[in-house]
Amino acid sequence: MKLERMRAPSGANKRTKRVGRGTGSGHGKTSTRGHKGQKSRSGGGVRPGFEGGQMPLQRRIPKRGFTNIFKKDYAIVNIKSLNIFAEGTEVTPELLKETGLIKAVKDGVKILGDGELEKKLTVKAHKISKQAEEKITAKGGRVEVI
Repeated sequence: MKLERMRAPSGANKRTKRVGRGTGSGHGKTSTRGHKGQKSRSGGGVRPGFEGGQMPLQRRIPKRGFTNIFKKDYAIVNIKSLNIFAEGTEVTPELLKETGLIKAVKDGVKILGDGELEKKLTVKAHKISKQAEEKITAKGGRVEVI
């Protein structure tokens, strides 16, 4: 089969309903809106979610959960991703953002201990896990909490 020979099956492309074009069209006079009532008027109809006076779904479902407004949102970096830096580099949040390891600093940067570190680095971050700190110092690097 060739692309230029392809054709939509019959009945796949339905003609648009042209309303309000006279009685001969079959969609004249009331233009498929029927007689009287809220939906027949211009600008008429009900708002989204309205169920005709029945308690709407968004009000029937119970509220759940809680959002802590004081929650800190840290940008997380695993120790294995710090291997891209050269030996003796000072790793700062700004450097992590420049290299694309994090998108934004948010409320700070947290270093986690997943993976292995292969180089001696000086890491400056807002929070560092104990496991990450141990791995950095084991390679002869330094850890600074900003």
